[in-house]
Order: sequence, then structure tokens, then C-alpha cells
Amino acid sequence: MEPYIYLLLGLAGFAGGFIDAVAGGGGLITVPALLATGMPPQVALGTNKLQASFGTTMAVWRYARAGLMKTPGLKLAVVISFLASMGGAYAVSILSKDLLKQLIPWLLAAVAVYTALNRKFGVKTGEQRMKPVVFAIIFGVAIGFYDGFFGPGTGSFWTLAVVALLGLELKGATGYTKAVNLASNLGSLVIFLPNGSVHFIAAGAMIIGQLLGARMGAGMVIRKGAGFIRPVFLTVVFAMTVKLLWDAWQ
Repeated sequence: MEPYIYLLLGLAGFAGGFIDAVAGGGGLITVPALLATGMPPQVALGTNKLQASFGTTMAVWRYARAGLMKTPGLKLAVVISFLASMGGAYAVSILSKDLLKQLIPWLLAAVAVYTALNRKFGVKTGEQRMKPVVFAIIFGVAIGFYDGFFGPGTGSFWTLAVVALLGLELKGATGYTKAVNLASNLGSLVIFLPNGSVHFIAAGAMIIGQLLGARMGAGMVIRKGAGFIRPVFLTVVFAMTVKLLWDAWQ
């Protein structure tokens, strides 16, 4: 690839890292950027997982320093998400994604509509409707496996579940989401890396941008809280829904 392409990938990494740190969905920017270089889809997805892991690590570090990683059951959710995503990544080779491609956009649309209509969504700490350990097991398995197998919307599903069932406000939910998302990214990489599905030079160019974008995005979340997260979250979920519907039905 030409040198300027790596510069463009770095810029895409920055934008993706910022969006991911705030509301998830940075793959809307980074995956198309990688595919535009002409690399095979499986390599683009593996490269995206690697570069995104660095940005998510930066966000997790900043959220941990801000005290947003103290939710009960979070460590268990991290471990289960890591293991479940390995299973999901392995299942990619033996199961069809066609049903998910058509189903997931509608689930994301439901998330977006619910969030838009519920103006108090994540603004304040709410009622806990599920025990943290039970929550960690159920959603760690389900969403962790999904992230390894397919992936789009993982952060949105986690955020909705954490706010609705654990009662966290959006800032705390974002911290929880980034921790489990990092775990499932790393778990899938355990499967993807040995298969040669990573372009390391492209990933390296994007990692620089990812780290800067994630640091800036996490800082905005810590300073501004739910008032900043909510509109970004809604925008990302709507955009992801439209894109996935287009991809599934064209």
C-alpha cells in the first residue's frame, strides 16, 4: 500500500477510537476504511479487532482511573466475555452469519427507539433488576459469543443491558461496556491471530490514531457524563442500524 493510505488509516483509527470510547460503534468508520484498501474481508476484520483493542485499552485505563470500573460482577463478566468470544470466533468457520445479518439491524433499531423515547435513559442511577453475578454470566456468554462471531452493535447491546438491568447511569455503563468489550476483542484475537487474519502494518498505523482518539473520547465522557454520551450513542446506533440494513438487504 502507498504511504498516504497508512496516514488515512491512522485518521480513521482516531475517529473510530473517539466514537468507540464514547458510545461504541467505531467499527462503522474503521472497517470500511480497511476494506477500502482492498484487503480481504477476514483480514480487515482481524486487523480491526487488533487496532480497536489498543484504543479500548486506553479507554479502559482512563475509566479505571476515574473510578468507573468498580461495578460488582464486572471482573466475572470480563472473564466470561473473553472465553465466550473465543467460542464465537471459532464458530465463524462452521456456522452461517446470514440470519444474524438480517436480524441484528432490527434489534439495534429497537435499542435506538427505546433510548430515544426514554428521555431518562441512563441520566441517573436506576433500579437494579438483576443480580450482578447472574447478569455477568448471562450477558457475558451471550454478547461475548456474539462479538466473537459477528460483532456489530456489541457496545450498544452492553450499554442498554447495563443501564436497564444493573441500573447504572450512562457514564458508569460506558466504563462497564468498554471493559467487557476489550475482553471479547482480545478473546477473538486468540483465534484470529494464528489464522493470519491480521495486517500488522495497517494495524500499527491505526493504533496510533486509536490511542489518541480513545484518550480524547474517554476524557469527554468523564468530564461531561450522560448529557454528552446520550446523543452520540443515539447517532451511532441509528447509523449502524441503517448501514446493517443496507448491507443485509441490498
